[in-house]
Amino acid sequence: MKKQLFKVGALALVLSFASCAELQQAANNLPKDILSQSQELTSTQIGNGLKEALEKGVRVEVSKLAMEKGFYNNPVAKINLPKDLQKVDSKLRDIGLGNVADKGIEKLNEAASEAVKEATPIFVEAIKGMSFQDAKKILLGNDDAATLYLESKTEVSLQSKFEPIIKKSFDKVGANDIWETIIKKYNAIPFADDINPDLTDYVTKEALKGVYKMIAIEELKIREDVKERTSDLMKKVFALQDK
Repeated sequence: MKKQLFKVGALALVLSFASCAELQQAANNLPKDILSQSQELTSTQIGNGLKEALEKGVRVEVSKLAMEKGFYNNPVAKINLPKDLQKVDSKLRDIGLGNVADKGIEKLNEAASEAVKEATPIFVEAIKGMSFQDAKKILLGNDDAATLYLESKTEVSLQSKFEPIIKKSFDKVGANDIWETIIKKYNAIPFADDINPDLTDYVTKEALKGVYKMIAIEELKIREDVKERTSDLMKKVFALQDK
């Protein structure tokens, strides 16, 4: 049933964005039963319905992450320390500075929550500008196929846009000051190897991973729960999988 939805969705997206030659080739590869199921809705409606679902996922889940401690209290999206900083965390706790280590982790997550407040328009614009050229990948996709495709096509460009937001957020929430103190304390420990991690790059990547994970959760809700289809268009489009 879900495979059929992916096939219908891929058909719509190909019809919405492909050239005539690509359209014909894609149509020739689609099973006849999928073609007949989509006749009640136009290709544009189906494509728009799927894009609307992705946009809903972004708005709903990003708003949760943007709340106070939205990342920190979220077991799926929480940003933990990279491997090279786990030894820092351990050493600080060994010398009785566990509270400083905890504050450092909290500030990384706080910076991510502050940054995603500005991220929704970036993701929405990426969804609106998607050009699906890999229909077969979606045809054979799993429950999070749309999210994974969105990630594969937008992650690099979104990272370049998101990184300066994270950097600004670090300053705003005081993460830079906290981590400067932590690194100085660690580097002052006898026999410890000096470190100078790029936390902005790390948090940028981890924040994006967290957002994609949450979008995937929302995508699955829409696929499985009729109540999550909050517009007439989504109800009509996703009803195709219920047949």
